[in-house]
Amino acid sequence: MQGEKTAAVIGLGSMGWGAAHSLLKAGFAVHGCDLRPDVLQRFADAGGKSCTTPADAAKAANVIFVFVVNSSQAEDVLFGAQGALATATLGTVFLLCTTMAPSATISIAERLEAAGMLVVDAPVSGGHLKALSGELTVMSSGSDEAYARAEAALDAVSAKIFRLGDRPGPGSQVKMINQLLAGIHIAATAEAMTLAAKNGIDLKTLYDVLRVSAGSSWMFENRGEHIVSGDYTPRSAVNIFVKDLGIVTSEAERAGATTPLAATALSLFIEASDAGFGLEDDAAVVKILARKSGAILPGMEGRG
Repeated sequence: MQGEKTAAVIGLGSMGWGAAHSLLKAGFAVHGCDLRPDVLQRFADAGGKSCTTPADAAKAANVIFVFVVNSSQAEDVLFGAQGALATATLGTVFLLCTTMAPSATISIAERLEAAGMLVVDAPVSGGHLKALSGELTVMSSGSDEAYARAEAALDAVSAKIFRLGDRPGPGSQVKMINQLLAGIHIAATAEAMTLAAKNGIDLKTLYDVLRVSAGSSWMFENRGEHIVSGDYTPRSAVNIFVKDLGIVTSEAERAGATTPLAATALSLFIEASDAGFGLEDDAAVVKILARKSGAILPGMEGRG
């Protein structure tokens, strides 16, 4: 082990990269794992230790952040042939930052704990810029011992840590509700921008008015700017909300709850994914509504 401030980050996407960068700034020795050679080279250039397998990243870490896309990937990077559990030291804290169904989080946590590890259910919110600045919001749950051992690492990546329970599960439940609102707000932003374009309203002017008015939301402020500029470079992709709103609707059905707005937003994200926009920024859901409305938006000319 390389002292008390050694962390691993498995998955160097937009959120994982930002968290790893924040840990480096806080003085941690950071072992980063990703499938993409160019990302690993960039991470090494930034001062991190690049690892090609989770097992390699985990063997020198006190805390391990998991920032992969879904529960299937989480199981693979933790329990697969080159998974982190194969080399992690007993008592290592695993921070499960992946947005997963609460039932999946609980199942994974139980397997880790049975192997002698500590777990914090720790999904995050704030976007890639907040991740880079170490100002994420963490919706977490876990034991006092796990929090104590992970405190410095959590502080390095976050501005606010909500402790929602003493067992994994509640963190993922709250993140699920956050994603319900986030997905609906992105879809609502897309609908508003499409209607404005169809009525000949200048989108930049509209954006400037609404972002300081009662109809605004964090997602409108953030994704609305993407639509105004026609920039669909993925920060969070359409396919992420196909997954996350799928979790919302399936867990709601299991609980006997009705979520008509989430179901409608999910259908739009699925349609956007099927149309070939799945890897674009999630604001690209607007292209589906624009197509149906006959509206032309920035960045769509000749491609819509």
